[in-house]
Amino acid sequence: MPECDHDHIDRLIERLEPLSHVEIDLDVEGIVDRIASINKRIKRGMDATLAQYGLTHPDFQVLGTLRLWRSDHRSSPGELAADLELSSGAMTSRLDRLEEAGYVRRLRDPDDRRGVVVELTQEGKGAWDEAASVQGRREAFFASTLTKEEQQQLNALLRKLMLALETRASAQPEPAEAAPPSR
Repeated sequence: MPECDHDHIDRLIERLEPLSHVEIDLDVEGIVDRIASINKRIKRGMDATLAQYGLTHPDFQVLGTLRLWRSDHRSSPGELAADLELSSGAMTSRLDRLEEAGYVRRLRDPDDRRGVVVELTQEGKGAWDEAASVQGRREAFFASTLTKEEQQQLNALLRKLMLALETRASAQPEPAEAAPPSR
């Protein structure tokens, strides 16, 4: 492969090749390291997008849950916390920030006067929609190096990996670490 076609992961793999006594499948290492590196770059772009709207990634998740998963854009704080796998304290602090920004409002639960319902405001919908649009354009630019057919192929391969991981995670615990070699 010509030098110009080498990325930083190829250079890492080249340094690992002489270490034949270390049990690392270099193809797998390349896949895992590239996914991790791409994820880091996408996350940095997402953080920059969200900063433009005064949001953090956790804030965006709360708004997105209300926007996408609830037809009335309402939920109890407990349901939101469960959906996002958060403690009630963590959810309360996120809701406080979002309410102060005008993105959500807390209302009395009409079915339980002791309860509270969180509702996404028009400002919250707008902020989520705008941030999602900006990020969507960033991601499209990122993926534009691939043809549409290549994007579909990559999606199919990543879906295959994801489904296998999801199936394994629900069926059995992670494989135990290999025992260290005896001396």
